Amino acid sequence: MTTIKLHNTKTRKKEVFTPLDPENVRMYVCGPTVYDRAHLGNARPVVVFDVLYRLLRHVYGPDHVTYVRNFTDVDDKINARAAESGRSIGEITAETTQWFLDDMGALGALEPNEMPRATQYIPQMVAMIEDLIAKGHAYAAERHVLFAVDSYKTYGALSGRTVDDMIAGARVEVAPYKRNPMDFVLWKPSNEDQPGWESPWGRGRPGWHIECSAMAYELLGESFDIHGGGNDLMFPHHENEIAQSCCAHPEGGFAQVWMHNEMLQVEGKKMSKSLGNFFTVHDLLEQGVPGEVIRFVFLSTHYRKPMDWTAKKADEAKRILKTWFQITDGITPSEQVPTQVVEILSNDLNTHGVISEMHALANRNDEAGLKATMNFLGFPVSENVAWFREPMTMASFGNLHDKTGPLWRLLTEWQELRNAKKFEAADVLKAKIESCGIKLSVGSAGPDATATENFDPAKLEALK
Repeated sequence: MTTIKLHNTKTRKKEVFTPLDPENVRMYVCGPTVYDRAHLGNARPVVVFDVLYRLLRHVYGPDHVTYVRNFTDVDDKINARAAESGRSIGEITAETTQWFLDDMGALGALEPNEMPRATQYIPQMVAMIEDLIAKGHAYAAERHVLFAVDSYKTYGALSGRTVDDMIAGARVEVAPYKRNPMDFVLWKPSNEDQPGWESPWGRGRPGWHIECSAMAYELLGESFDIHGGGNDLMFPHHENEIAQSCCAHPEGGFAQVWMHNEMLQVEGKKMSKSLGNFFTVHDLLEQGVPGEVIRFVFLSTHYRKPMDWTAKKADEAKRILKTWFQITDGITPSEQVPTQVVEILSNDLNTHGVISEMHALANRNDEAGLKATMNFLGFPVSENVAWFREPMTMASFGNLHDKTGPLWRLLTEWQELRNAKKFEAADVLKAKIESCGIKLSVGSAGPDATATENFDPAKLEALK
């Protein structure tokens, strides 16, 4: 059987993955709070853990993997959106949940086996909170219930922080009813305008962290294999999940492997509405960026490295995918995914390495292997894609001097022919390039090209 190695945040090293039960490999990934469209940063963990899900299904069999990703549908952001829009909370969460599923589906993400909503598991949360109180790990105060951080001696081990450091560096709510500034809310009261459920502590609603612990326990048990999410969730969310889960169910170990993807930037800067570089997945899809192009850009960077979304990367991804769709169109994929592809991906989800191998498959004219690999990585088959059959526009080529683009390769070939004094062949190539509406010249810095009003990218694409 294929050996999978994963970087475990808990141990800070790459380890051979050994599931607790190979007949039921279990993974939990923190899902969205459904109050608005998913932005690009929200989509990165979805794609990352979709690839892991596909790998686990490939190695252990589709019927032996259980993937859970939750929806947080009770939250103050949702309450605020309902108040400002005049719409009901149920209407907002139903709509935004479907938006999320549609947008992630456009990126090629499979739906998990289970997609629990927090509001479906309130009784289980109440029961877990009662158990934590009974075991001395939580306390009720002024209609709130708080987890007593001091009661869990290894609190902070995942993020590598001490409690003192966390108090100094975190923005924590220092409420008068807290015994310790780091104690976090398990249950809080609701007023008449807020969603609420009856509990031993009065009408209220759960804190954020208890949701995932209760749902993971109900669907995966006290111990399961993998817990994933963005590294922005490591503290406090995942740290708090561990504390309350291990205290409620000390017979288990909660998640054995913790995996965290790095954050996303846009054009080298943190994504922000104030900077004008904030994009939702839906925005890009509406602008004509295919979902498979977004997926390709994501997978071009290893999940544990910061990822920078740029228009240039999207253009290059589209050019590469267009070529791959063209050469695999009508081809029957290999029955087996190439062994080297599975081995590369099994080394801590090395998607960047797999894409390099896909280039190699294309260069070796192994169209069947390439198509099988594309399907394995979640890209659609060419027969279900229309855009690659359309000629590319001038804008889609971006900078004509892009050293990764088709024109630069042709200019390099032209210059090499000239340097080798093969002037007749160089003139033939020059004529072909200029027939695409490009004026060529040679300066002190080498060959140069200028697009004319007759520039025809379709002709240029055919010359590659």
